[in-house]
Amino acid sequence: MRSGVRPKREKTLKRMEIGSGNVFADLAVPDPEECLAKAKLVQRIADVIAERKLTQARAAAILGVDQPKVSAFMHGKFEGFSIDRLLRFLNALGRDVEIVISPARRSKGPASTSVALR
Repeated sequence: MRSGVRPKREKTLKRMEIGSGNVFADLAVPDPEECLAKAKLVQRIADVIAERKLTQARAAAILGVDQPKVSAFMHGKFEGFSIDRLLRFLNALGRDVEIVISPARRSKGPASTSVALR
């Protein structure tokens, strides 16, 4: 740039891939279906906390945990929480949880687990 002329930037082509619908599977995280289910449950818990305008301290009191644990899962750190515990959190926040079991959608391959939110 000594001459006052900026060098041309080379255009870099970014390759895009279509995801599977489960970012955890795309990233090869162990137990991706469980991680996705937990992420959806945590998102719903966070939504309810926001809808009710609860502070993390008040949410912690309702859920029976300390405030740092609420902060952790509100920031996506939910590896220490079981699905059962997250379901109990939803119950504590006044939400019904319904579990539906149905035949596998795919005739080949393993059956799957998913969380549907209403």
